[in-house]
Amino acid sequence: MATEKFRHQLRKESAQWRAEGLITEDQHTRLADLYGFDRLETSARDRFIVILIGLGSILLGLGVITFVAANWQAIPRGVKLGVLLVAFLGVNLLAYGLWRRPSRGLGDRQTWHQRLGIGLFLLGALLLGANLALSGQLFHVGGMAYELFWVWGLGVLAMAFGLRLVPLGLMSMGLLGLAYWTALFDLNSWSTIPGLPTTLRLMPLFAGLVFTGLAYHCRSRVIFGLGAIALFSSFFVVVTELADRLPDAPALVACLVLLIPAAVLWSYDDRLWWAIARQPLPLKRPFRPVAQGLAIAHTLVIVYGLSFHFMWTNLNPARSLGGQITYGLGAGRGLWLNPNILGLSLLLLVSWVFLARPTPRRPRWGLTATDSSVLLILGTLGFLLIWHLGIQQISSLATLLNNVILALMAASFIRQGLAQANRTVFWCGLATLALQILSRMLEYDTGLLLKSLAFVLCGVGVIIVGLWFERYVRTLDPPSTLAPQSQEEQV
Repeated sequence: MATEKFRHQLRKESAQWRAEGLITEDQHTRLADLYGFDRLETSARDRFIVILIGLGSILLGLGVITFVAANWQAIPRGVKLGVLLVAFLGVNLLAYGLWRRPSRGLGDRQTWHQRLGIGLFLLGALLLGANLALSGQLFHVGGMAYELFWVWGLGVLAMAFGLRLVPLGLMSMGLLGLAYWTALFDLNSWSTIPGLPTTLRLMPLFAGLVFTGLAYHCRSRVIFGLGAIALFSSFFVVVTELADRLPDAPALVACLVLLIPAAVLWSYDDRLWWAIARQPLPLKRPFRPVAQGLAIAHTLVIVYGLSFHFMWTNLNPARSLGGQITYGLGAGRGLWLNPNILGLSLLLLVSWVFLARPTPRRPRWGLTATDSSVLLILGTLGFLLIWHLGIQQISSLATLLNNVILALMAASFIRQGLAQANRTVFWCGLATLALQILSRMLEYDTGLLLKSLAFVLCGVGVIIVGLWFERYVRTLDPPSTLAPQSQEEQV
């Protein structure tokens, strides 16, 4: 689906093309109908109204819950149960009726009653939580807070899958995430709810399967991105817990924690699932740019953190590399047999093989230059970690190489930003380069005069380069902004 920014730009360019005679009036009308130029002015207002109604519904639900809780003791038991059920069912039935009401002559634009229906669905999701909490008090059913959040989140998740509503999906993710992180503070007394302790321990797999499926079902990049963050944050918890129980393989654990997330995210391809199901490959890959953006952000954070010298001096090897491998294959084999690590390792292998497969544009097995560069960076980081933690400490060399990698990444961002006239990528590269220079000046024992000079030069450089880039972007040929970002997107 074309983005709103692209549609605005296309409307502007198509009007210019029509004025210059490059396209006919009929062609311009067809473009306007295809991309919905007449709906661009109202889309921002519609989003604002949805947010406003959603926020109002949430506040209304909290107000009703608070009012009922304040007068809970004075209400008879039967009336309590009836009020809870009637409120929950009534709100959701009304929401469904408004939401399913057809819109006449508006295309895919939501009407006011559909937006109101979405807001009432959010109110119904809040009332579901109120029903669970107050019913537990009514029937004297005790439990931990994370149990409530978990059951509540699963209920809202079922609503999100059934209705394909992004707001409900985001709400369910928030509730399930709250349940997971709350449960981590009470590991020794996990609930007796069937399957809950196992699901919490397998949270990376649960997040990967359920949230990714929800993202495809709702066609939401936001859900996909948050689901990826949930997957790898819980994966970090799992590996850290295993590392505490298996402390004699630090090199292997460091590679798992730092490199697997970036490698999996970068190699993610929407077409993989169609290939596994032996279905025709789709033309669009809506979630691959999100996954690769997260992979770049993760790698950038890791490289920046490892560019500090004290990070390497605090990493001390527990035993030799051979001893760590022997330990990992023997007493520490539980690290590899963990279902989360095993599942992500299998996905990593399959994804990179699928990425290197022959395509119509590349008839031989192999990786593109960009994929090879990312793999080289991750391989270098893994090599440095394994050598430092398993063979010999190389704090100075590792720090130097990480600073070189960070500078090369910043230069690559700046170059790509200039080539594509992409402000986000350009400013990311410029900010990374400036942050690296300032970090080195603050990290090492340099004089105040030199630090002051570095700050001044960085500030002046950022202003001059930024102004030049903005002028450079404005002087570009406007139609070139509609070109694809890379050849890989056309594969």
